[in-house]
Formats: sequence, C-alpha cells, structure tokens
Amino acid sequence: MEAIELARAIRSRDPARPSWPEAILCYAGLHAVLWHRLAHALWRAGMKGLARFVSHIGRFLTGIEIHPGARIGRRLFIDHGMGVVIGETAEIGDDVLIYHGVTLGGLSGQPGKRHPTIGNGVAIGAGAQVLGPIVVGEGARIGANAVVTKEVPPHCTVVGIPARPPAGSICADPTVGYGLTHPEDDPVGEQLAAMRAELAALRARVAELERQPETTR
Repeated sequence: MEAIELARAIRSRDPARPSWPEAILCYAGLHAVLWHRLAHALWRAGMKGLARFVSHIGRFLTGIEIHPGARIGRRLFIDHGMGVVIGETAEIGDDVLIYHGVTLGGLSGQPGKRHPTIGNGVAIGAGAQVLGPIVVGEGARIGANAVVTKEVPPHCTVVGIPARPPAGSICADPTVGYGLTHPEDDPVGEQLAAMRAELAALRARVAELERQPETTR
C-alpha cells in the first residue's frame, strides 16, 4: 500500500521522527501524493476535466498544487509542502525530497515538454524555482531560494540566483536538506563583499587625492 511506503519514507527522512499515525495522518505531502495518484489515473484514462477537479480538491486540502499530468515516482517526500507547485509535464524520480515553496515550472507557453525532469534522490530546498524542460541529475542538491534554469549534473549542489555550485565546490557534495555545503557558501554575499572591497579602495583613493596639494594634482 503506497500510504505505508510514503509514511515509512517520512519516518526515515524527517528528523522529527514522527510516529506511524502522525506520518499517515499529519503530513500534507503524503496526502498530496495520494490525491495526485487518483488525479493522474483519471488523466491517463482521458477524463481530464474530472482529473483537474480531483487535483483541485487535493490542492484545497493540502496547499500543494500538482498538475494531474505530472509524473511522480515512488517515495516522494514533500516536507511542510505549503506553496509547492508542480507543472503538467514535470517528471520526478524516486526518493526525491522537496521542501515548501518549491516550483517546478515552465518558461514557455508553448505545448510540449516545458517543465523539469528531476532524477532519483534529488533534494530541493525551500523556495527554489526549477524552470524549463531541464534535467536535474540523480542525487543533485538545489539550495533554498535558488533559481535553476540550466541542467544540473548528477550529484552536484547548486545555490543562488542564477543557481551554480558554491565557491570552491567540486560539484559532488552529498549534503541533504537545503543543499548548502557550508554556511559561508553564499554567491550573493560573495558579490556584495567584492563590491564593498572595491568601494573601500575607491574611497581610499579619493581621500588620498584630496590630501594632495593643488599643484601636484
């Protein structure tokens, strides 16, 4: 029974270590996947209007929006879950971890494949946006609030906007959760630090020029 398999995955991966009743009754991510299974079966049977209605009920009850056309593998763990959006042509492998606020969205309004393909064992941090018909390789990690529009190699960690490996990363870090290997790995912070250093140098140069006599300027 899939509910039991999902609950087992939750109990093994969630640091809160919920009891069996908690895992089955109190995790919106589990309920969202079960609602999606029904909606997806109806979608494949050609009853697309009814599939969308069932999907809408699941969204109303869980706060997680999964298009009935999306393909989802086994043991998907959507932790917390509120605000997750998964598009029609998205494909998700087995044992994937998704936190709240994640979007698996498209960049084009044209028909056809327009949403990401997520490999087995991928972890996607809170608020991350994975956009377009790209492939996120097996075991990859996407940091919180990252914006991903290009392919992510297997077992690679990416962070920031646009998403890329942290400074000094060999793109093979196995860290789970939010995808951050070290607290100091912050691409935006690196850029701000470089700008501050440049500004300080310019201020020092201006001060030096102001101290020089008029005749030497």
